[in-house]
Order: sequence, then C-alpha cells, then structure tokens
Amino acid sequence: MIAIENYLYATSQLAQTTLRSVCGQHQLDEILSEREKINETLKAIIDARTDEWGIEVSAVEVKDVDLPPEMKRAMARQAEAERERRAKVINAEGELQASEKLAQAARVIGAEPAAITLRFLQTVSEIASEHNSTTFFPLPIDLLKPFLGAYRQSEPAAPPTLASVAVQAALAGAAPGTALPPASQREGAERRG
Repeated sequence: MIAIENYLYATSQLAQTTLRSVCGQHQLDEILSEREKINETLKAIIDARTDEWGIEVSAVEVKDVDLPPEMKRAMARQAEAERERRAKVINAEGELQASEKLAQAARVIGAEPAAITLRFLQTVSEIASEHNSTTFFPLPIDLLKPFLGAYRQSEPAAPPTLASVAVQAALAGAAPGTALPPASQREGAERRG
C-alpha cells in the first residue's frame, strides 16, 4: 500500500491526467457521441489506480466539453456540409427513381399506340381545364403529312443559284461565267461529242 497524505487532491490529479490521456486517444466526434464508453474507461482506470490507496471510485462522468469558438464554428460548418451532402444524395436518388419510372412508362406507352392517343387526349384535357387566355391545341404530325406532301409538290421551283449554274457549266464543258446554251443544244452537242 502506498501512503497518500491528501487522497482528495491525489484522486483529482489522477482523474485529470487520466481524462487527458483517454480523451487524447479519441477523436472529438467520439468524445461527444460516446460519452458513456469514455466514462466507463475513465472509471476503470482511476478505480484500478486508487484501489492501492484504499479508495473505491463509484462513478466518473464527463459532464461537458468546452470548445473554443473557432472549433464550434468549424463544427457547425462541417455539420451543414454533411446535411447538404445528404440532401443532394436524397435528391439524386429521387431523380434516378423518377427517370426509371419515366423510362418504364415510355416503354409501356410506346408498345401500345392507343395508349399514346389516350395520353395525348389527357394532356389536351389538362390544358383545356386551365384558365389561360391562350389555348394551344397540338395536332399529331401524322395528320399533317398528307397536306405537307401536297404543299411541297405545288411549290414553285427556286431560282438557280450561282453555285448550281457553275456546276451545270462545268458539266457542259463551258467556262464558269459564260452563258450556257439551251438544253436542246446541249443535248445535241453531247450526242455529237
């Protein structure tokens, strides 16, 4: 047995040095979140050392951790960054699920032409139910194809461009910039040549 004159002071000093030693072995997050585990470790170490003095330690508690203001601000920034990261992950997962559902819906609708027509009519109905001053009624392009073909056939021929004249001149053997003979004369020249 070791003789200790002031057991209160000796126990206090032992508790402080043990606390520094144990806390120095852990990261700050662990100290803040695993206080019970640290308390048990401290109690076991201090009780083992004071047992030689005839003192039994019944409890040791880390009640509060005082941090400098700079550390508190840094921790707040870190916590905010972690919340933003989690929010971005949740948003990305939601977008992935939405795109998968959209692709699945597109496959189902694409497999059945009647489903496309039904979806078109639902969209028109939704547009019509809105109270807007302008209403847009889209027409399927399939309905317009016959009219587009008739329109293209009735279009007047475009005037010749300088490039098309140069190409025709080169094919006919004339120098670019010279007048081409009429088509009937060119055909006769081609037969003779």
